[in-house]
Amino acid sequence: MSHNKALDNLTREQLVELLEIYAKNWLAADGIWFQSVEKRWGMEEAMYHDVEIWKKFTVVEALKLKKFLHLPEHAGLEGLSKALSLRFYANINDDEIRIEGNTLFYRMVDCRVQTARKRKGMEFHPCKTVGIVEYGEFARAIDDRITCECVSCFPDITDETCCCSWKFTLEEQDVKTK
Repeated sequence: MSHNKALDNLTREQLVELLEIYAKNWLAADGIWFQSVEKRWGMEEAMYHDVEIWKKFTVVEALKLKKFLHLPEHAGLEGLSKALSLRFYANINDDEIRIEGNTLFYRMVDCRVQTARKRKGMEFHPCKTVGIVEYGEFARAIDDRITCECVSCFPDITDETCCCSWKFTLEEQDVKTK
C-alpha cells in the first residue's frame, strides 16, 4: 500500500492535527452538498438523498474500520464501541459510549453539524431519519446481531443534555442443539 511520503516528516501531533483537518473537510463537503440540494429543492429532497448516501457510506466506513481493527464477524458491543470511537467525525464531535450488559448507549454530546446550522441561523438538521439508517447499518456491518434504536434526536428530542442519543442492543441468536 502506498502512502503520501510527506506524512513521513510529520510529528505525531501534526498527524493528529491533520486528521482533524481531514475530518472537518469531509464534514464540510457533506454539509455543502446537503445545503445545495436543500436550497434548490427543499429539505425533503435533501433528506431523501442524505438517507440514500448514508445507507451505503456507513457500511463502507464500518467495514473498513472492522478490517483495520481486526474485528471478528461477530464483534459484539466491544467491537462496536471501538469502531464508533474511530469514525471520521469522532475526531471533531464530542461523544460518550457506555456499555451496560447487552446494551451500548451512544450519545453525541456536541455535534458540529447542529452547531454550524445554529450559528448560520438555519433550522436544525432533522437527522433522526438519517441517523436511524446511519447508526443501524453501521452497527449491523460490525455485527449483524446488533439492533439500533433512537433514544433522542432532532426533531424528536427527549434528552436535552445531548444532540442525539442511540441505544444498541446485542441480540443473542438462539443456538439450536440437536
